Amino acid sequence: MSILLHTKEGLILSTIEVINELGLQGLTTREVAKRQGISESTIFKHYRSKNELILAVLEYFSQYDNAILESLELKGLNPIEAIFYFVEAYATYYENYPEITSIILSIEGLVQEGELGNVARNKINNRFNTIKSLIEHAKLQKEIPGNVDTEILADFIIGLERVVVLRWRLNNYNFALKEHTLNALKILLDSYRLEIRDIGRGVELDEETTNR
Repeated sequence: MSILLHTKEGLILSTIEVINELGLQGLTTREVAKRQGISESTIFKHYRSKNELILAVLEYFSQYDNAILESLELKGLNPIEAIFYFVEAYATYYENYPEITSIILSIEGLVQEGELGNVARNKINNRFNTIKSLIEHAKLQKEIPGNVDTEILADFIIGLERVVVLRWRLNNYNFALKEHTLNALKILLDSYRLEIRDIGRGVELDEETTNR
């Protein structure tokens, strides 16, 4: 059984390697088999089709999702800290395993692919919904202005991560991904928190004017 699991994981890792180097359009079971040093027919003893192999890759890509969510609940962080923790966890994962970032950039090519598309969409939506929930909690605790559109801010955060990952890859990984991502996130969220402070200052000035 352990040999079977090892073989299946090896196929997943080789598939990620191929996608990273050749893109989703260059992925073939023949290429995966060649990198594993096995016959192409051996792949189909473990995965019935290329799509089933890609599904396994998507599961591997999101393997830490539940663990990160459980950690968020256990740590008792405030919403802003939780957003930073969430983004940092993925940035650390990507920085330690650059090849996996090819899956982020390939998901758009999967969304029209039936079951593959549904799984890919769900993986991204789950992360998006987590960020949305944390933003809503931050609004309730007045860490983010209540009139901020939650979905737009969630788009900014998810999009920020995607763009930084893309630039990191295009620049041959020549800057610190986690540090850059967290600095960009801090600038983004501080702009909203500054708005909170400005609103508070405006109320103070109104009260001073009224009391004169």
